[in-house]
Amino acid sequence: MRSLIFVLSGLFFFSYQSPAVGNDENRPNIVFLFTDDQAYDTLGCYGNPNVETPNIDQLGNEGVIFDRHYDTTAICMASRANVISGLYEYRTGTNFMHGPMARELWQKSYPVLLREAGYRTGFGGKFGFPVVDDPLKGGRENTYANLPVEDFDFWVGGTGQTSYRTDQNKYLARFADKYPHSTRAYGAAGQEFIRDSVASGHPFCLTLFFKAPHRPVTPDPIFDHVYEDTVFRKLPNYGRAAGEHLAKQSRMGRQYPRFSSWGYHTEESYQKALRLYNQQIHGVDYAVGMIVAELRRQGVEDNTVILFSSDNGFFNGSHGFGSKVLPYEEGTRVPMIIYDPRSKSLGGGRRVSAVTGNVDVAATILDLAGLETPQSMDGRSLVPLVRGEQARVRHALPLINVWGTAGTLTLGVVTETHKYICWIYGEEFGPAEELFDLKADPYELINLADQPENRPILEKMRALHDGEIALWKERAVPYGDYRQFGKILDRNIPWSEKKHLIPNRFPSGMRYYREEISN
Repeated sequence: MRSLIFVLSGLFFFSYQSPAVGNDENRPNIVFLFTDDQAYDTLGCYGNPNVETPNIDQLGNEGVIFDRHYDTTAICMASRANVISGLYEYRTGTNFMHGPMARELWQKSYPVLLREAGYRTGFGGKFGFPVVDDPLKGGRENTYANLPVEDFDFWVGGTGQTSYRTDQNKYLARFADKYPHSTRAYGAAGQEFIRDSVASGHPFCLTLFFKAPHRPVTPDPIFDHVYEDTVFRKLPNYGRAAGEHLAKQSRMGRQYPRFSSWGYHTEESYQKALRLYNQQIHGVDYAVGMIVAELRRQGVEDNTVILFSSDNGFFNGSHGFGSKVLPYEEGTRVPMIIYDPRSKSLGGGRRVSAVTGNVDVAATILDLAGLETPQSMDGRSLVPLVRGEQARVRHALPLINVWGTAGTLTLGVVTETHKYICWIYGEEFGPAEELFDLKADPYELINLADQPENRPILEKMRALHDGEIALWKERAVPYGDYRQFGKILDRNIPWSEKKHLIPNRFPSGMRYYREEISN
């Protein structure tokens, strides 16, 4: 990646040291970069003509771009547990409204396994979930006492949502004078970790979970000029009218009112929201440039694999929604880029259309490090896709939401061609099904579930859904209400027989729907 340019105000970082630094058994170094709330269409290499993301684009242009990568649970706490463990949510037991991760599961995560295998490991950013000895006893507090700081050689992570102010983050604060905004501070921390790791002589794995572009909207002011005159496009499914065909349950979560309250409803407020949102992503791009420049300076660029993705998508007004979580494309599909300099002849901007998921990250990282993937993991290594050895690693992937309001509880299934969503809530109106042909209708503008001619594919997708439910019932952890959710999400159990199973902490969501019909 010697052509990668890191630019800011006329500064160019081209320093490259040719002497290679030895690694144990020449195993590759691994850098996993993970953003928060980044929509799949917010990068130039994903086709957005309005954004400036040169460093991430270069990773894609010289690596492999995954066009159908999904977060199996599209909310930060659960998604972080997914990527760390390689397990679906009902097997991690980890999400808001449910509970923390058991230490027993954490000990099988990729950072722990890599460290045991001789890797030097570092973590920075928004960790996102507590780790406790016994989740049956509660312990949902996300404090430093509940974070596995001691399981890393380098730690600049934080609890909860963390802060965009560098000086407000306990372990990151020492970078505040030079980098007052945390996005660039994480880039600087990553540079320090790389330098120390190279000096140690061990292969390393750096995991950075950026807070950006998660709200509160707090872009780094040094980038205020970047999008000041940009007019951002709208996707074909933008606006309330593009959501009228969707199930009523989709309007029973906070995503519906946030279309207006977060400023997507008028042209002026939409443009302002998109400028600030993308400015935060531009800051991440800068930090990515900092990290790649350090790899080059240390002479380890040619033996370091970089993965880039996000914990969930973001609607930005699509279907008349703000926020995330819902299993439509903009809520659950995210960027995924893998740059492996050791296989450039098979990369070079190659695009993969196979369905992949966040649960695949752990297996991929372990495979890159030459370690066996535990059979218990749900995820599958994407290395064969990167190398061009396979066309796909799975046929289908579940899309889970068991957080928020009762109305939005759902289990969807996505394949390379179709998506099926089963909305189980049946109070005041019946449960609903949605079927989308993602090849012919990538913006999910036509629900095919009620069209007789689509009955055969509907039955196939229902069967996949039922298969995922069967696995859920077989494998769910015995805490956090996950076993009862196997029944709640079962489309074959009538609403009247399972509505009492929904915990009281899940409000109906009818107030959001009533807001819609009253307007």
